[in-house]
Amino acid sequence: MPRPSGKWTELSTPLSAPVLAVIKRLGFDKMTPVQGATIPLLLSYKDVAAEAVTGSGKTLAFLVPLLELLLKRKRSEAWKKHEIGAVIVSPTRELATQIHDVLSEFLAHDELRCFRQKMLIGGNSVEEDVMSILKQGANILVATPGRLQDLFERKGDLNLAAKVKNLELLVLDEADRLLDMGFEATINTILAYLPRQRRTGLFSATQTKEVKDLMRAGLRNPVLVSVREKATTSTPKLLQNYYLFVEPEQKMVAMLEFISLQQIKKAMLFLPTCACVEYWSVAMAALVPSMQVLGLHGKMKSQRFGILQTFREADSALLLCTDVLARGVDIPEVDWVLQWDPPSSAAAFVHRVGRTARQGSEGNALIMLLPTEDAYVDFLTRNQKVALKEVELEIPEARLAETLRTLHQLQKTDRATFDQANRAFVSHVQAYSKHECNLILRLKDLDLGKVATSYGLLQLPRMPEMKPQFKETFQGPEQLVDVFKLAYKDKQKQASFQAKLKTYAETGEWKGKKKLIRKKTIPWEQASKAREERKEIRKKRREKKQVRKAAIEAGEAVPAKKKRTKYSQEDLEELANDIRLLKKVKRKKITEEEYDDKMGIKDGDGLDDSE
Repeated sequence: MPRPSGKWTELSTPLSAPVLAVIKRLGFDKMTPVQGATIPLLLSYKDVAAEAVTGSGKTLAFLVPLLELLLKRKRSEAWKKHEIGAVIVSPTRELATQIHDVLSEFLAHDELRCFRQKMLIGGNSVEEDVMSILKQGANILVATPGRLQDLFERKGDLNLAAKVKNLELLVLDEADRLLDMGFEATINTILAYLPRQRRTGLFSATQTKEVKDLMRAGLRNPVLVSVREKATTSTPKLLQNYYLFVEPEQKMVAMLEFISLQQIKKAMLFLPTCACVEYWSVAMAALVPSMQVLGLHGKMKSQRFGILQTFREADSALLLCTDVLARGVDIPEVDWVLQWDPPSSAAAFVHRVGRTARQGSEGNALIMLLPTEDAYVDFLTRNQKVALKEVELEIPEARLAETLRTLHQLQKTDRATFDQANRAFVSHVQAYSKHECNLILRLKDLDLGKVATSYGLLQLPRMPEMKPQFKETFQGPEQLVDVFKLAYKDKQKQASFQAKLKTYAETGEWKGKKKLIRKKTIPWEQASKAREERKEIRKKRREKKQVRKAAIEAGEAVPAKKKRTKYSQEDLEELANDIRLLKKVKRKKITEEEYDDKMGIKDGDGLDDSE
């Protein structure tokens, strides 16, 4: 294929005057390579599968031909109010909103105002979307997969399938992300409702096996377009990727020192889980008072758009987020992308760093790695063709102690922050254990005591992964803190917490969100008597076994054991209680001495070493 011209006015199929006018008003003087390659193909009624690095201008690559195709049909036959000519499917609400906003710029032109667009992304009831389409009509749909499937499958009043029978163009944006998020079945359902006589544009930053399978199912004889700015890399040309080796307990301190030394004005910090975003957005607001600190993750619904807009408009801000913002979202003047941990998949690394160095701008990205994760650098280079440079950082000795004091004080001041810190740490460990690169990033290599130190925890949480040796490497507060005396700033939460404490003191029951913890409240004399009875029963059983064993060894005839046809309720309850106690001692919820006492075991009758 000949190399396309970079000028909008020199395309083989000329663009219409209103579309060119809006492009000029938006300040796009020349086409990017992906735009120059795909627009002529879509305008010549070919299916296109385009692979291009993030920030390369894929949005205009499909919006421009979309509008041209609708205009061409309009010249011969006007579009009806409820006749849908184009559908754009996007993986996230943020990306769908961004596409909607760019499209709104075009539809504000007098000659394009005849086209109506409708954004279908959830956050409201399906009935509201149905009423809006029926009342206002729509020629272009910008949608997330789940809500679009709901509307197609809705019977009766809407009949969306009938409204798309003259569809000109289907766009699957960030197709690899659509499949990564588990939308394969949903996309196939949507495709079944669409007419076969249509054009399809599939846009992706990576060509995975799943994307190729989708191409075979949804595209007819597609033209493959692969546009890369450098043949040896999958990230933007003006992006510099760096990595920093840091000890587990120094991770947050290193991040703070790096932000300070680089004089970062606007950055995105990717964290592994929603709980991490919740905690660190509170903690970093205190640790980095010079910057506006915002937090955004996938469990947020209505707040996400407001937070993203605040970050866009801010002069100096730090946005803490999960991979919900790793794709497609265009935020101006992000000079650094920071990564707390390697992302859950290698492909996600490319998408994360693509939030900077967009549309020809310069950008930088840093990923922090533990010394045990050194093989990840070579893995990225081979797997994703990403070139990284090592950066070294000197951290003042007193910085860790100062940071920990701040984090400890935040939790002492508000129990809600203490809860957030523990949830963040536990979710981080769980996410690390499920990492795609678990041959390189192994949970058994993590010193959880040092990791807990970096989170500024007041104490180590109880969890199966927490081994006794981690207590020695954990740096908690200088003075032990009674966490049950921590109070919530929120008066309603504190009142609820006090009520639970009171109930626990009176009844031995603690009612939480997921479980009920009980302690025995029967009188001591009764408990002691029950222990003695159990001890006597076990003693008789052992004596019978020893007598039987001695008889067998002496060659005496031993009557066969009688098969018990049914256990008594008392036997079943005793067995269940024994199992509960055994589980408690194995999980270190009770000591072996407490176990022996409850089981009525004296010296010599303890647990076997094999247990």
